[in-house]
Parts: sequence; C-alpha cells; structure tokens
Amino acid sequence: MNLVSQPNRPILMHAVLLPFGSAGDVFPFLWLGRHLKAQGHQVTMIVACVFEEIARKAGLDVIPMGTPEEFQQFIADPRVWKLYQGTKLVFEYAGESTERILTLIESLIQGSQKPDLLIAPCTVFGARLAREKHGIPLITVHVQPAVMISAYEIPILLPGMQHLGKLPLWFRKWLVRLPNPADRFAAPQIQAACANHGVPPPRSVWWDWAHSPDGVLALFPAWLSRPQPDWPAKTLQWDFPLEDIAQERPLSAEVLQFLAAGDKPIVFTPGSANIQARHFFEVALAAVTALGRRAIFATRDLSQLPANLPASILAVEYAPFSTLIPHAAAFVYHGGIGTLSQGFAAGVPQLIMAMAHDQPDNAYRLEKLGAGLGLTPRTFTPARVQAALHRLLTEAAFLNAARHCQEKIRQRAPVTQLMDWLEAHQRHHF
Repeated sequence: MNLVSQPNRPILMHAVLLPFGSAGDVFPFLWLGRHLKAQGHQVTMIVACVFEEIARKAGLDVIPMGTPEEFQQFIADPRVWKLYQGTKLVFEYAGESTERILTLIESLIQGSQKPDLLIAPCTVFGARLAREKHGIPLITVHVQPAVMISAYEIPILLPGMQHLGKLPLWFRKWLVRLPNPADRFAAPQIQAACANHGVPPPRSVWWDWAHSPDGVLALFPAWLSRPQPDWPAKTLQWDFPLEDIAQERPLSAEVLQFLAAGDKPIVFTPGSANIQARHFFEVALAAVTALGRRAIFATRDLSQLPANLPASILAVEYAPFSTLIPHAAAFVYHGGIGTLSQGFAAGVPQLIMAMAHDQPDNAYRLEKLGAGLGLTPRTFTPARVQAALHRLLTEAAFLNAARHCQEKIRQRAPVTQLMDWLEAHQRHHF
C-alpha cells in the first residue's frame, strides 16, 4: 500500500471515521485510516461491530456499534437487494441511527477526545448533526459516482434512466430536484433528532446535508466519472482506495494450489453482505460447466452454494481481490464499486449482475468503458451468462479495454496530497 509513515511527527489531529454499510463501504475508510495514522494522526473509527477486529488490526482505535445479530438481521432482509426497496431500507436505517451516532461522538467529547475532523459518507446523518451542534468540521466521502446526483450526468439508478440524458438540461435540473429517498425515508428521524438537540433541521435532507459545506471527497477517478458543473464547490476527486485487507488476509495455500493447478479460473462473488445468492451460484455453475471452465466461488455464506461442486470449482469464504483477480480470466459479481475497482486494477474483463443501489450505474459505466458487460437479475440466466462470458473471453476488445483501465489506475497521485487536503480541514479551520 506504500504508506508514508512519519514516526517522529506529533499527533496533529484526532480524526473520527464513520463508515456505514458492508465491507465495500468500510474498506475505503480503513484505507483512509491507515494513511492518516501513518501521518501521525490519532484515528478513531465508529463502525458496525462486525468490522471491529478488522479495524483494530489496521491499527485504528475503534468504537463498535450494534450487535452481530443486528447486522445479520439487516443483510438477511431480501429487500436489501431489490431496486428501490433496498434504497428505502438503507435510508430508514440511516435515519434511525442518527441519535445513536451522535451519542457516540459526544462520548468522545465528554472523554476529552473531541474530534478535530469527522469523515463520513452522506448516510451518516449523526455526523452532520454533530457538525451543526458542536462545530466539528465534516468531510463527506462519496465512494461511488451514483451519489453525485447531477443534472449534467444523471446516474443510472433504475432501468431506462440512461435515456434521461437526451432530455433538455432545464428539464433535467428540475427532475433531479424532485422528492428523493433521503427526504422520504430518513427525514422524520433526522428532524426529530434536530429538535432534540436544538439544531435547525435541513429543508431537504439530501440537498442540504448530503454534501458537507466543509469539503467533499470523491474516491473514484475522473476517467470513471468526470466532474460536473453542479457538483459541490469544495470537492476533491481522488482515485479508488483499492483496500481489501490483503496485508492481513493473504491468499490461502488452498487458493494458491488451485490457481497453480490449471488454467485461469472465472471468479464469481455476489458481494460480501449478500446471503441471498443461491440463484447467482446455480447460474454460475451451469455457465462454467457449459463453457468447460474452472471457477472460484467466493461468498461469506457457503451454505448458499450448490451441493457437490466439482473439483474444477473452489469455494472460499473470502479472498482479497487485489491478489486473486489478477489470476482470473474474468470476474463476475454484483457491481459494488469496491469490487468494480479491483476488477479494473487487475485488468480483467468483468460481468456485472446489477441488483440495486449504485450497481446499475456502475454496470453502465463499465459498459461505456468497454471493459465488461452488465446483466440484471432477470436476465442473469445460464444461457445469457454463458454467452456473455464467451464474449468476454474471446473478443479481444474487452481485454484491451480492461488493460487500458488498469493502466489508468496505475497513474495515481501521491497520497500525501490527499492527507494535506484533509489536514487543512481540521477543527481550528472551522
């Protein structure tokens, strides 16, 4: 990861990181935390308890939230992976977490550890409430382009939205200001929390609170999503973090032996938090069997795999993609932004089965770059997956485009520039 450590520097600030979501949402904050720590800063992460051990191994102080049962109950809800329903569920939970997150931040203040800087995604409304109540600077982190709602480049969140780009700009500007899920599903809880703490509530949760006025950090490159005229003024666009805890979890001997035993496998994963993926793996098995290809199936819940997998398929609970995917012939997954970035970094063709959230937009951008193909859950059938994989494996244009993306990722700016930008936003600059 090429951390640039400054061991003799005094602690310059206390940065509090507040990721929200699954591993793909947490890992970018681990990456930020590692680099802030290497610069001599005190770093505390407030995170779901299932990520406590990972964060501590990264050298961060941790305040765990919730229980494993609570996290499991959330990801077990099948609505998480449905269009619109998943977004509704996320914003409802985010709104309900506002008071709890503010309480944890205030526990640091009461313990004489007042943060100098809060770093959080737009869904952590408790961080924004702490900014308004206690005057702590807040950097909003967006890890996917879909969150940067723009009339100039409307994200593809639902089927057919790509056609909205053909409409007049004045109409698109009106369209993006229509009622949104944050205002519909999180606003009541946020308004109640604001009233409890004497803070004026936002008129619009999304347009007033989604982007901190102190600064916005977009952790995706311009070649994936160009800056738009209506992005927040204080936005710094950076590169993909590419964090996957590979330094703590190297490839196992079992995986290395499998990779060495034959041709390059096709890697399949439905996402780290997806335990609704039985159909995904049944289709994967049928497709690779028809193609006569080896495969690796990666999932946290091995019980959702088909029984009696052949020796040509290896099943694993986890493998870091930064070290696994470079050995793959193709990469098939759900379309999460962190997984997408690892596919780009590996330079392999990708196939996305986009379900909800930012996944359709990520699939659309992948196809525009020519580095892969996208399907929906409805079209993710054995015949179509087989046909898509055949194209990815035999048409040179896909591999060439994938390697072009890989080369772009290698042209990364020194991370010290990002650290300087973050340091400039700490408390005494508020």
